[in-house]
Amino acid sequence: MQDLRITFVQFDQSWENIEANVSKVSQFMDSIEDCDLIVLPEMFHTSFSMNVALAEEWIDNPILANLCAWSKQKQAAIYTSMMVKENSSFFNRGVFVQPNGHVSSYDKRKAFGLGGEDLVFSPGIQETIVEYLGWKFNLQICYDLRFPELIRNRLDENGLPAYDVLLYVANWPQKRVTHWTTLLQARAIENQCYALGVNRVGIDGMDLHYSGSSAAYDGLGQTIVAMNDQEGLASFALKQQDLIDLRRSLPFLKDRK
Repeated sequence: MQDLRITFVQFDQSWENIEANVSKVSQFMDSIEDCDLIVLPEMFHTSFSMNVALAEEWIDNPILANLCAWSKQKQAAIYTSMMVKENSSFFNRGVFVQPNGHVSSYDKRKAFGLGGEDLVFSPGIQETIVEYLGWKFNLQICYDLRFPELIRNRLDENGLPAYDVLLYVANWPQKRVTHWTTLLQARAIENQCYALGVNRVGIDGMDLHYSGSSAAYDGLGQTIVAMNDQEGLASFALKQQDLIDLRRSLPFLKDRK
């Protein structure tokens, strides 16, 4: 497991404007260098909309093709979510795209009832843990953050933690941003892992304000990066040895039944 170079892309998503969002992300991609993983906000191409007329079929999906092209171009994995249609159902689907073209997916398990997401999107039924460059990533989306039972870390049959990094992508409103940062930090501490969360900024089509605050925490709950309320990139590294040392000095996961 090598040290991992991460870049957050925090931006003001255009409401239900796929062309504008794809164009903006493409411009950000031009500025990213020397990176292993790029993380974009939830529903990066539409913003957090319930307008499923914008959902493309999962098979031969043109938005996914864009993500794959960027991943190959930058030689970095990309994680975000997108609305998709599959077998007459709609999903808020997380996609983890690798430079070799391999795609792993995760369907958001906790639909945001306050925003009517539960009336539109079908919930996922299982977690997705992806292995990449020797690291194990647990894929999550926005409202999932409020439910720690979804991602309780544990030791496998070889005595190794099930995952090393929690990845959250979100459209999390400004009025509850303290919940966002506090819960991210808590998830890192209780699961002895890195917790990473990328949020959007700006105002969406429902007049909700977003203040970004994309952040990363280590397993002690210490801040690695904390973004403000502006568009931009944040690049940093996750240290392999720091995670190993933490788990050796505080072997709490072995007591979890």
